[in-house]
Amino acid sequence: MARRVVPLLAVALLLAGCQSDEPAAPAARPAAPMESLRGAPAPLAGLHKQSNRLLDGGKEGFKARLGELRGYPVVVNKWASWCGPCRAEFPHFQSQATRRGKKIAFLGVDSSDNDGDARKFLAGFPVPYPSYRDPDLSVASVFNGVQAFPTTAFYDRKGELAYLKQGAYANEEKLSADIERYAR
Repeated sequence: MARRVVPLLAVALLLAGCQSDEPAAPAARPAAPMESLRGAPAPLAGLHKQSNRLLDGGKEGFKARLGELRGYPVVVNKWASWCGPCRAEFPHFQSQATRRGKKIAFLGVDSSDNDGDARKFLAGFPVPYPSYRDPDLSVASVFNGVQAFPTTAFYDRKGELAYLKQGAYANEEKLSADIERYAR
């Protein structure tokens, strides 16, 4: 009996940080309309040119990108294709990044995932910004986001971490409110 309970308990604990009231797999949305992002300032336009890509560079590449974005608020979403709550909130980031991408930088961090599944997921949920590959959570450690899936970090214009939200956004309105509050 104990042999059966221990593995089940381990799985339950692993999934405990990845919970939400949202459905696990919302319907895919069409590609983000890049026309609405034309005319963005050069640092933000650089993100849009890398839309929907998985980038290498690790912790140092991510830190360098944050440095390049100083002067703009930055919203970082840590996600994984296998995480149901990440999948549920992803359309909120898709929408907000399209709506606000001329003034606010958005970045993704794909942690503890494999490239094939991540690319397949991004094909169904395209976003107008890139995601950094983070197989070992070293990129997420930059903003102390290693514990929960998903995690969202908000950086202010000075490049300082303003807020860290662990767990999923239940709806787009809550994400929008946090962007208004912390991405300044």
